[in-house]
Amino acid sequence: MRSKLQKFSQFAESLLPHEVAYLLSIENFEDAERLQILRRIDGFVRKMNPGHSYDEAIDKRKYSHLKNWIETRLEGIDVDVQFEWMSDMEREIMTDSIQPSGEKRLLKALKQYTPSSFYFTRFYDLLKMYRHFLLIRMRYNDHALVEAYLQENQEDYDRNVQILEKLHEATGDIVHHYSGRKSESHQWERWLNSVFYDEALDGSIRYMAFIRLAFMQFNYGNVDALVEPLNYLDEAFQDGQYYSGRILANYYNTRLMLHSRFGEYQKAMFYGYLSIRNKTHDYILYVNNLCAVLLRLGKNEEALELMKVASPEMKNTKNYHNKIGFVAFYMESLIKNDLFKNAENYGNTYLKAFENEILQHRWHLFFSVYFEALLHRNDFTKIFRLARKYKLVERDKAYENKANYLPTIPCLLEIAKYQSGSIREKELKQFLQTRLELMPTASTDRYVRLLSGINPILKKLGLGELKMDAKMNI
Repeated sequence: MRSKLQKFSQFAESLLPHEVAYLLSIENFEDAERLQILRRIDGFVRKMNPGHSYDEAIDKRKYSHLKNWIETRLEGIDVDVQFEWMSDMEREIMTDSIQPSGEKRLLKALKQYTPSSFYFTRFYDLLKMYRHFLLIRMRYNDHALVEAYLQENQEDYDRNVQILEKLHEATGDIVHHYSGRKSESHQWERWLNSVFYDEALDGSIRYMAFIRLAFMQFNYGNVDALVEPLNYLDEAFQDGQYYSGRILANYYNTRLMLHSRFGEYQKAMFYGYLSIRNKTHDYILYVNNLCAVLLRLGKNEEALELMKVASPEMKNTKNYHNKIGFVAFYMESLIKNDLFKNAENYGNTYLKAFENEILQHRWHLFFSVYFEALLHRNDFTKIFRLARKYKLVERDKAYENKANYLPTIPCLLEIAKYQSGSIREKELKQFLQTRLELMPTASTDRYVRLLSGINPILKKLGLGELKMDAKMNI
């Protein structure tokens, strides 16, 4: 039987924990039932409990009014909505089509936007264009207001612009360090932290600094350094700062990565599902990360279903880093569901279609999973051929210095040698033990990732399995 409140329930399920926390912090309802409903929403979103029910004895109009109140309050603090408004204003100014109501709102915003506001620099640029519109029309009074704002805040604007340029330089070093084209990027850590915590700066620039700081720390495996910045953001979001669904999705994905590195997979899964609640430009990246967590938890069917649902979005993305990552995790989901032939065929298709992109972006991840599928299919001949063709041994050797490196490819190649009869069981075990012992002991997650791929193959071959103490359990 369909609930009378089904539409409201669906709306409530779309809300995020930080959105509801903010709403609770600003509500001043005189109606106890409205507050009761909002608190009920809060309890459900924190537990991610779909299919929950609401009290149908409460007047249905109160649910409708609460829904409107929630939408209005969230839209009022949504920084991306504000950015869209500025973009609309820019277009209307440039095309001489701005309406009096639009000008009234723009002039009123002079009192609202400070140098620490989110998108302050964007607002400042908008005003620089607007003053031309005003002066040529001899609107002296309004022009004087705008000009005074620009002069008063020019120093802050110039500082934000300089930091933005420096952020681009830092981004280059961090990304090139990740891709192996630059040896270090840790020299930016102190500066990025200083930008992030500088409450006098444009909020959008501060969040950009956080994203780069997080990228850098994950590159180095220094995830402990992200706990404090994430807790800082947690409080800011609950206060309604920096709010947009897009930014919250990014925050939740970063939380997923943090808890995953700590081996806290249930927490990681919780944040992962929050990160894909709304489809953003980085949706496929977030799906990939969530899929990895689901596989760690042994939720193999759930992981495969996730990838099937997201597959149409992957086909449309122009980001090959995320696309190749998706292919790899889709293959791994198929493998974990014993669909080895499907995994091999999927890998074959994308290797033929995107050979250059795979080698440029995520060759290590792709071939780690693809070789796993081929080993389950006993096709060691193809593994040797591909390893020679793409010089994977040499590539892997050069890749060893990366913080997140796993010796998956050398281990799988050695298992293939055993399957082909090139080495004996004793030699294989010794090789695997040695490679495992060489790994740093700090990251449980990396051990789990390596063993989750290798152990099913070893067990199928009757060789027992590797343990985290690097000893074979025969």
